[in-house]
Amino acid sequence: MTESVETLKTFETEDGPLAYRDEGAGPPLVLLHGGFVDHHMWDDQIPVFARTHRVIAPDARGHGASSNATRPFRPTDDLAALLRHLDTGPAVLVGLSMGGAVAVDTALEHPDLVRALVVSGVGTSEPEFRDPWTQALNAAYWHALGVGDIDAFLDAFAQFTYGPQRTAEDVDPEVDRRIREMARSTIGKHTRDEPDHRVPVTDTWARAAKIEVPVLAVNGGVDSPDHIGMAERLVRTVAHGRATVVEGTGHYPNMERPDAFNAIVGDFLRSLEVSR
Repeated sequence: MTESVETLKTFETEDGPLAYRDEGAGPPLVLLHGGFVDHHMWDDQIPVFARTHRVIAPDARGHGASSNATRPFRPTDDLAALLRHLDTGPAVLVGLSMGGAVAVDTALEHPDLVRALVVSGVGTSEPEFRDPWTQALNAAYWHALGVGDIDAFLDAFAQFTYGPQRTAEDVDPEVDRRIREMARSTIGKHTRDEPDHRVPVTDTWARAAKIEVPVLAVNGGVDSPDHIGMAERLVRTVAHGRATVVEGTGHYPNMERPDAFNAIVGDFLRSLEVSR
């Protein structure tokens, strides 16, 4: 699925512009992408949910069409500034992996902006990777980035798309291509010696117990045990959480089985309107 360049808007900040999609009308729904990719990972969600919601899909700083950081920043503060600039909220935040971490951080740091959370393959912004498969892949792709071997990085990064139980042959090649294309574009924005200006949000697991908005985890059924486990831990920690699974998908269930993912999130959104 493609989009025209004209649909991408920008929000000017003190440290450069942030890019975002803003489609539809209705209750605000924010789609937050994973690390190294960009808002295009939501191409199968934006037109569907824009029928009933105002859908906002930003590129995180340093990703996609957004500017790189030149000073310390917190992604949650970027998101909060964007939502306040758009005069919208509280919003339902839907985040996958890094995007889910930003969603949880926003519930902790800017709770007035959050109506509910949907996370996928993530717990909080303080991940704990214990499975040997995940640890090996993390080491492989950071090593590849350190030596400037982009192809090796993409090969390692793509393993998260497949999950530990599958290979590339088990995944739709178009999904694989899209993930690699987004990751290559993001990596191309950076240099090996570039400092990491991100400032962490701390004590997130303990503080998550005070999150009172509804939280839904939508995990890929064959994602890594670490990613599934952290999301399930999150929904056990918050006051009103539950988890569900999109069977036969890895780290990007919304891309592999968009109809199933959209149906689950759509049901959740309707339940929020009923309970309002």
